[in-house]
Amino acid sequence: MYVSNEASIIKESTSGYHLIPIQDEMLSHREVELVGEVNADSVNALVRQLRYLQRQDPEGEITLYINSPGGSVDSGMALYDVMQAVSCPVRTVCVGLAASMAALLFVSGKRREMLPHSRLMIHDPLIVQTGGSALKLKAISDDLMETRQIIARVIADHSGKSMEEVLAKTATDSYFRAEEAVEFGLADRIVTSLD
Repeated sequence: MYVSNEASIIKESTSGYHLIPIQDEMLSHREVELVGEVNADSVNALVRQLRYLQRQDPEGEITLYINSPGGSVDSGMALYDVMQAVSCPVRTVCVGLAASMAALLFVSGKRREMLPHSRLMIHDPLIVQTGGSALKLKAISDDLMETRQIIARVIADHSGKSMEEVLAKTATDSYFRAEEAVEFGLADRIVTSLD
């Protein structure tokens, strides 16, 4: 097997050489990744991959590698729901930074592992649009506060912390190095091998 510079590999078979995208090779080993922004496109691709892998083996573990600054709450919660709904256990591995919505997705894994120099960051959801009438701003604020509670509940459920402890941490940008994430219940262990 030879790895090329274009994120593809060349595999030899009885019928010759074949260029295969590395994501396809990873998928065959039940490995998927969330790299970059959490948005409708990245989440839709992951949802399809998780559903496909469930059909292939309903009990087999899936590994989700995460290196993401976060992104859309709606898209992230859709992926969270699918991760909880598939029958396969989803192992999450932080390989850099899992921030904001990506941190919530990492925390929700069945087995949560961090590389030694990876970090998590949790915080309250942010307002992405402002302006308009007082009633419009109140509706945005009410929705934001409800979303804050939902996110805190998910983190609390998966970390073993109380809502009060989580809300105290999410009130500001709270960064956790790998050891701190394990201590706070956001991760299970630190790994030095990806086997």
